[in-house]
Formats: sequence, C-alpha cells, structure tokens
Amino acid sequence: MLRHSLKDLINIELDEEGLDRLSWRDFGNGLSMARLAREGARELVLYRIRVDADPKAFLKHEHVGGEFYLVLKGGIEDETGVYREGDIVFLDPKSVHTPRGIGETVVLVLWPEGIRLLE
Repeated sequence: MLRHSLKDLINIELDEEGLDRLSWRDFGNGLSMARLAREGARELVLYRIRVDADPKAFLKHEHVGGEFYLVLKGGIEDETGVYREGDIVFLDPKSVHTPRGIGETVVLVLWPEGIRLLE
C-alpha cells in the first residue's frame, strides 16, 4: 500500500452541478457510483458517499489488480488507515478492504483489473 498527500500541491474544488449531471447508480444506502470509463476489466469511477450513509455501504472486496484512488472531498477509512481530501492511495493487487466514508465524500477510483466481491 502506498499513500501520499497532494494537499500541498493541488487545490481541489469540485463543480457540484457538474457532478449532479453525471449518471449516478444509487445503491440505496447512501452510496452512489458514476462510471467515467471502462475498457475490459479496467474501470475509472467516481464514488459519492452521503454523510448519513450506512457504515456498511461498501461490501468487503478484493482488488484483483490493485486500486488507485484520490480523495476529492471528505475522507475514507478502511483496515489500512484513514485518508483525507488530497490523499492519493494505491492498494496492492489482491488487496482486500471494506472502506467507509468520513462525512460527505467524493472519491475518484481506478481499478486496473476490476474487483471481486467477497461478501
């Protein structure tokens, strides 16, 4: 697992109206996902987590080829630590985690080889 904060290098300002124009898949538990690009098993997605989201909104899953993500707003907590706005994270291939949002959260995620649900 690699982590680095970009907070001192970039200023993240989200266009909330632009986010609202995306096609969001609402999972009904405070978690929504918008697919930005997909090629085979590779995917680039945005996750939006409401402040009142179910703490178990994400299912435990494995990242077949690893996972890159950038926290654009709020935070993410999982078995590996706590990540805040501006943090970029790489989880190793075959890594397993169950993330939870911290407050109102938006995360940009790249799955090089997709995911496998474990529960």
